[in-house]
Amino acid sequence: MQGRTRFRWAWWLLAYASLGLGIVGVFVPGMPTTVFVLIAAWAAARGSDRLHRWLVDHPRFGPSIRDWQAHGAVSRRAKWMASATMAACAVVLLALMLLIPAHRGWMTALPIACMAAVATWLWLRPEPPAP
Repeated sequence: MQGRTRFRWAWWLLAYASLGLGIVGVFVPGMPTTVFVLIAAWAAARGSDRLHRWLVDHPRFGPSIRDWQAHGAVSRRAKWMASATMAACAVVLLALMLLIPAHRGWMTALPIACMAAVATWLWLRPEPPAP
């Protein structure tokens, strides 16, 4: 318990920074939202009981956080949304590769491979149990 209270400020800072990035992700195409909100909930559980309660009880974020915390589960809708966003980003990267002559192929292949790995991992996660 000593370590948890000693670094509580760091958990608090990570929680609020992640939540801020998640909110930015709502408006910036290609930037994830859910991942940052999940990180915020995880860090808030260690550094800010008030923020953690707010996130878990939030009508938009709460169900995803509760599903993840209880079952390590991701809803089918969230999987489709994340996959569609990653596919759109891959298309943009491929278009940029064709439009910019100095662009190197690995600059496109590496992020697309990372997105493919994340999508595979995401689809291997269980779905939440029916209510």
